[in-house]
Amino acid sequence: MYEKKEQAALAAMGLIQDGMVIGLGGGRTIALLVQLIAESGKDVKVVTPSWETKQLCAQNNVLVVPTETVKSLTVAFDGCNEVDYNFYALKSGGGIHTQEKLIAAMAEVFIILADDEKYVDRLRLADPVTLEVLPEAALFVQKQVSVIGASANVRKSPNKDGFTRTDNGNLLLDCYFPNDVDPRQLHGYLKSLTGVVETALFIDLVDIILVADGNGVHRYVREESRD
Repeated sequence: MYEKKEQAALAAMGLIQDGMVIGLGGGRTIALLVQLIAESGKDVKVVTPSWETKQLCAQNNVLVVPTETVKSLTVAFDGCNEVDYNFYALKSGGGIHTQEKLIAAMAEVFIILADDEKYVDRLRLADPVTLEVLPEAALFVQKQVSVIGASANVRKSPNKDGFTRTDNGNLLLDCYFPNDVDPRQLHGYLKSLTGVVETALFIDLVDIILVADGNGVHRYVREESRD
């Protein structure tokens, strides 16, 4: 029996055809998918914001092309912290959610790969909702999210003194909200704050969810089109 992440990666591989330009996020399931692409021998080009995924592609002779050279993608795959029945997803760990959202928006079909523990009826927000914010706006945004009952911390770098900087030179604000908050309304409020570049909530972006439960992979397709 395959491990759940292997199941999800195999299911994703079945959707990749020769000659495609695809988007990939980061994480263990995506790493397994890169290995499957390499083993398949298919002519596949990859766009990814993940440094680890880029390195793994290079090691496996999978061609990575710069995002700015691509107008659209046939399909994009990514993992998540959690994804719910409304096709809302939270992706906060890597701090590259702004670029990941760009990849998702560029794709004709954006697919989340998850195991059954991460597929929930409603986002629990057990992990922080991470915001990419302009450095000058960090204190202002902290104050504004506290108004709606959240605690927020600027993410510190684990490897050096100071704060973590995104590839865009911005800061990451990890915000903890009550689990009964509506994700769509929360995303809208956060995006309305001046200085917020992007949130880690993926609303109206996910088209398909592939959920592995150890026995197989379940496919869920969003019926309505993206806004």
